[in-house]
Amino acid sequence: MRQLVLGVAVLIVVAGCGGRKSSLLLERNARGPIDEALLVAHRLEWHLEPVRQTETKQGVEVTVNHASREYLDNFFKNKNLFGAYAGRNPYYLENLVFYLQIANRSQEKVFVDPGAFVIVDDRGNQYTIVGMDYVTALAEARAPFATATRGVIEEARPGYFGLSLPVGKIVSAKPQGQFALLKQSSLQGGYYHPGVIHDGLIAFWNPSVNATKVRLRVANLKTDFSADNLPQTSLDFEFDFTATKP
Repeated sequence: MRQLVLGVAVLIVVAGCGGRKSSLLLERNARGPIDEALLVAHRLEWHLEPVRQTETKQGVEVTVNHASREYLDNFFKNKNLFGAYAGRNPYYLENLVFYLQIANRSQEKVFVDPGAFVIVDDRGNQYTIVGMDYVTALAEARAPFATATRGVIEEARPGYFGLSLPVGKIVSAKPQGQFALLKQSSLQGGYYHPGVIHDGLIAFWNPSVNATKVRLRVANLKTDFSADNLPQTSLDFEFDFTATKP
């Protein structure tokens, strides 16, 4: 009887949770034509050419590398980079990911805001950065059972639902490793002072399934600051890719 009560309770919770999605995932994934809305963010493994590009302006060097699934799988398994957190690639097939390196070889500080970076495809769609919250929401939507057990059973103690086992410890496991990988690997914004070389990953939703070209704009890098700390110059870097899919 106790097992039956536990099973019914868990099924109710899972059913309720599985039918909900984070409001983040209900937003349109791109600014573009309405009739393109359902064609973006599909589960596809895109291939972009050329894979690696570099552009330099006013002493600021930006290198962009399309991070394929194979690249990401190997990257996140690297224990020399992530130590005990090394493991599964936290991004999904819906994500188009790039590895960026920004080197400030100028004599001025540079302010970088990854939130200003965009992708534009040849279907008229514009995509903004997919932050850690979006990736996390997608992970929870992929695993509604884990979400449910975290919310209801995680704090279970002996005697919960009439059981004498610590079920909370058995069925609940927070994906801290995945969050740690996202935090450690993401490109961080802020001031890059002269001589700083910073790198990391940025992610977007996949472009329209009908796209054949995409342009990544590493936009709005501020530099040449006045005595009042106001930027006098804004730098934009553009990288064009031919997009193909299996």
